[in-house]
Amino acid sequence: MTSPNITTTHAFTTRFGGVSSGIFKSLNLGHRTGDAPANIKENYAALCGALDMTEESIVCSNQVHGTNIRLVSKNDSGKLHTPTGHQADGQITQTPGITLTVFTADCVPILLHDPVKKAIGAVHAGWRGTAANIAGLAVRKMTGEFGCDPADINAAIGPCISGCCYETDADVADSLSKTLGTAVEYCIRQQADKYMVDLKESNRFLLADAGVRKTSVSDECTFCRSDKYWSHRKTAGQRGSQAAVIILRD
Repeated sequence: MTSPNITTTHAFTTRFGGVSSGIFKSLNLGHRTGDAPANIKENYAALCGALDMTEESIVCSNQVHGTNIRLVSKNDSGKLHTPTGHQADGQITQTPGITLTVFTADCVPILLHDPVKKAIGAVHAGWRGTAANIAGLAVRKMTGEFGCDPADINAAIGPCISGCCYETDADVADSLSKTLGTAVEYCIRQQADKYMVDLKESNRFLLADAGVRKTSVSDECTFCRSDKYWSHRKTAGQRGSQAAVIILRD
């Protein structure tokens, strides 16, 4: 699926269209899921064909639920099927021909595009990254590195676990509350001794707080639609990974 906010080539992938089988059926793009490497390579070939891009252009990192935002260059490309030592949950670039990629299976995928400065970003935000405001950090990194005006950055929040299904304990709610401030009332709902957390709205608010004026938000929940997307919670971790990709064209 795509977002109306992003005008450069991009996609939030689903489970459909690949060759993997079993718990990875069918378009699994996660190298560290336990799926057969040959299947993953064929799945990427299908994705590249659909988006008119090459495997050599794809850059991804080892996601660790942190706040590191990597500045990506041509030197980072051509290593898709090689284990990476780079730990980062966000990537930005102003280099044409680069495809930034993040992986999710309930966490929030965020794509950023500044058509004025011709820059892009891709962010993986779980609850820890959201509480640390990784979305806002990515916007500020694009501003600092590329001279972007946050008002020119268009953002898209893709499918992830939604407030209808993301039940947490108080520690998660407390961590997010410190970051969200008064906006917490729109993002967290107490239910008995648990909390229903809306990570989509949390990140939409944090992007707006960073100066982003246009953010599209997917209405699909990965837990509700585990037939279409992988959900870590729904499958108790027995799953593949979908990807959010964004390409900076020449």
